[in-house]
Amino acid sequence: MTPHQLQFLFVALAAILVLSRLLGAAARRLGQPPVVGEILAGILVGPSLLNGAIADFLFPADIRPLLAALANLGLVLFMFVIGYELDLALMRGKGKVAASVSLCSVALPFALGGLLALHLIGRHESVSRTGFVLFMGAAMSVTAFPVLARILSDSGLGRTRIGGIALASAAFDDIVAWSLLAVVVTVSGGGDQWSMLLAPVYLAVMFFLVKPGLRLLFDERRSGGRITSDRLIVVLGGLMLSCWAAEWLGVHFVFGAFLFGVVMPRQTSELVRVQVVDRFEHLSRLLLLPAFFVVAGLKVDLSGTGLQGLGELGLILLVAISGKFIGAFVGARANGVPALQSGVLATLMNTRGLTEIVILTIGLQLGVLDPALYSLMVVMALVTTAMAGPLLHLFKRRAGSTEAIGDYGDAAGDPPAGEERRVASASSPRH
Repeated sequence: MTPHQLQFLFVALAAILVLSRLLGAAARRLGQPPVVGEILAGILVGPSLLNGAIADFLFPADIRPLLAALANLGLVLFMFVIGYELDLALMRGKGKVAASVSLCSVALPFALGGLLALHLIGRHESVSRTGFVLFMGAAMSVTAFPVLARILSDSGLGRTRIGGIALASAAFDDIVAWSLLAVVVTVSGGGDQWSMLLAPVYLAVMFFLVKPGLRLLFDERRSGGRITSDRLIVVLGGLMLSCWAAEWLGVHFVFGAFLFGVVMPRQTSELVRVQVVDRFEHLSRLLLLPAFFVVAGLKVDLSGTGLQGLGELGLILLVAISGKFIGAFVGARANGVPALQSGVLATLMNTRGLTEIVILTIGLQLGVLDPALYSLMVVMALVTTAMAGPLLHLFKRRAGSTEAIGDYGDAAGDPPAGEERRVASASSPRH
């Protein structure tokens, strides 16, 4: 790295901090989660505005690989936290409703996304026709668990029945979405077919060796309810090795980070979990993820979007919004959830946020998406995330209070007090 590159890297990181903070704060003042402003910051510094002059000035081409490396590190920490916070205990007491909402809100948008892909495939280049169809279906099926948790926290729905069902459904959606994406990576030739045969060995090592080892490491009789630097280094080292193994297998390093989070022990005290999550998330949320937004935004170019592009964007938004909304609404109504609360659930399940950006970035890297379609899909992710707040406000005005849109029927189906605490914890302010 030359002194010139080092100087510009520091300037670029300072610019990222300022832009993400300003636009994140502006989004919060407008009743949006900060991630909406941060995604928008990434788009605004890209080539869509002033023919890329801002990007060329703040982020010269020779430092972009360095920013991409930092962005990937942020992505690793983010996916680890997502996997760690994926608590299937949230399904307890609401498994039937949550499973129905989740399955319907995945199946319908996946089918509609596949049909849309067949319509778009002739206009956009892709390394694999099958991979493109599967990818569009998976991209339409995503619900962003961390953004949903933030919205629940900000709206006061975190401790309600609807909030608990939404979190459980989103957790199940995460599992389905990442599984579908793993299939897309395989179909699209993302990895060597021979090395992929070792994927079951990798899974077996993670669940039958790494998971018990981590449980022993975090045994409260040894840890005393606190995280030492030595234990944290073991977790970081294991996380990096898991990412290496996933990348070597050809299934993308994000799966390694996500899976390592999944195998982290859940029997630890809430204090231990908070310590781990906070330490991993703090730097990532303040600097590394904003760097990821900028790197993703530098690939978004809407300057050449003509009438055909606007038409495609309209179709993408129609499929994304209607597929998720109708699927979730029907799944909730089929289990006796009143129409108003079903509408709230459907609105919440439409949030895509950073999870969608991650998936779209992988699609672009694989060559499944071309830059033009990637740009339109990023706009869809931004719109579907931003619309949740205003729609929830309308539901609240109609019902008269947050409690009215968050609870229904008698309290017999409500989670027990301990479960409510876990739901509230999962709804802590995050991306």
